Amino acid sequence: MKMLNLYAGIGGNRKFWTPNGDEHQITAVEFNPQIAKIYGDFFPNDTLIIGDAHQYLLEHFAEFDFIWSSPPCQSHSSFRHNICVRYRGTEPEYPDMKLYQEILFLRHHFKGKWVVENVKPYYTPLIEPTKVLQRHLFWSNFEIADMEFKKDKIRTAQIPQLSALHGFDLSPYKLPNKRQILRNCVFSELGNHIIINLL
Repeated sequence: MKMLNLYAGIGGNRKFWTPNGDEHQITAVEFNPQIAKIYGDFFPNDTLIIGDAHQYLLEHFAEFDFIWSSPPCQSHSSFRHNICVRYRGTEPEYPDMKLYQEILFLRHHFKGKWVVENVKPYYTPLIEPTKVLQRHLFWSNFEIADMEFKKDKIRTAQIPQLSALHGFDLSPYKLPNKRQILRNCVFSELGNHIIINLL
């Protein structure tokens, strides 16, 4: 299966996609070169594109059998709105509408299977999600079963706890915000659950 992993980060969602080897051809798109390098170190057999995932989707969607997209969540986050903006003086910002653009685009133009992931927002979602699991909303064109996942304590966990939770050791890398990079990871077992439902 040809799989596209958009806004790949360091690959939290992708970690268990190929448990028996390289049974899928995976292309990952990540904008940040430093983060992309880490992804490439963890998943050297994937095709890695450093660039704009939103534009890559538009230009290459027809080349794949399955697409996973995790557009940036910060502008939708209930934590950012309810804590940072209201009580910490963070400037409010427009929600990034790439999230809904991609849901509508995939729903109406992509012939394969797809899933779009984001956090629970501070507002009622403009498009009703297919499934809510852990702290994530999912929009998809295939059935995703319910499943309970352990609490990740994402708001208070520090780098050692997040590294253990996700199974990624970032200590060899010089990065400005390892905690945020780890917090941005989709829980690997959740990513695996989606793929099991897909297959």
